[in-house]
Amino acid sequence: MDKIIGLGNALVDVLATLEDDTLLDEMDLPKGSMQLIDDAKLQQINSKFSQMKTHLATGGSAGNAVLGLACLGAATGFIGKVGNDHYGNFFRENLKKNTIEDKLLISEQLPSGIASTFISQDGERTFGTYLGAASSLKAEDLTLDMFKGYSYLFIEGYLVQDHEMILHAIELAKEAGLQVCLDMASYNIVANDLEFFSLLINKYVDIVFANEEEAKAFTGEEPEDALRIIGKMCSIAIVKVGANGSYIRKGTEEIKVSAIPVEKVVDTTGAGDYFASGFLYGLTCGYSLEKCAKIGSILSGNVIQVIGTSMSKERWDEIKLNINKVLAE
Repeated sequence: MDKIIGLGNALVDVLATLEDDTLLDEMDLPKGSMQLIDDAKLQQINSKFSQMKTHLATGGSAGNAVLGLACLGAATGFIGKVGNDHYGNFFRENLKKNTIEDKLLISEQLPSGIASTFISQDGERTFGTYLGAASSLKAEDLTLDMFKGYSYLFIEGYLVQDHEMILHAIELAKEAGLQVCLDMASYNIVANDLEFFSLLINKYVDIVFANEEEAKAFTGEEPEDALRIIGKMCSIAIVKVGANGSYIRKGTEEIKVSAIPVEKVVDTTGAGDYFASGFLYGLTCGYSLEKCAKIGSILSGNVIQVIGTSMSKERWDEIKLNINKVLAE
């Protein structure tokens, strides 16, 4: 089976469920967005969190996707940067526990990155992200050896604030013979850096994952038209449309796959990341695009039924049973 390495912001998610959305307005965090925050805003959020029940989990888009792949039994690795602190140790321990190859770098100057995650009553999540050490991952930190032995590189769009680092990572990955997968990350990130996303996808990226809002921010079009535009730029394009499933295009082949039925959405954190996990797992096993997307739907449909992105062994066993049913079809 092909090996997959993730490159992303090594973050620890601190999750809290809101009774209503007034706190989001108070914190000036648009619902459903990912906003980068400074130290002062982090302290403000922490003072609110100290009065609420919070839950800790490893996070970051690429980190989530790699964790999902590892839980399915795929061979994985992760490149990121953490601080020399409690959160950094928590992140590293989680990699070790899930047999993800640890390629973490340490910052002695900055604390580990934290994604303060607000979960609304409808399951929508809003992030106030303090990048900390994660943002200090630079082009010069990366070496060709980090990518050797892998077949795919999974990059999160949240990294685009450092163009030089992303381009260097892709160059090294291509030199090592890897295919490059990009998850667009968030509609506001795409809108703010449209030209660079266009360059990456036209020139370097093989597989693009986007949700409806990100696809629209990139192309100005609704999902099906957006899919065709992105599909002409890369090898495989995926546009996820939440409860309506996903559209996939490769060359002239285009399919739509339904989402799995879910009675109650608890928290949408990681839904897109876990869809990518399932899809890429299927790809590394050589399954059809339809089966890849169905596996992605199984994973994303399950992770939205729990808080955060950590699922119990029992749930993973059930997921694997459902994947086997898809494969038997």
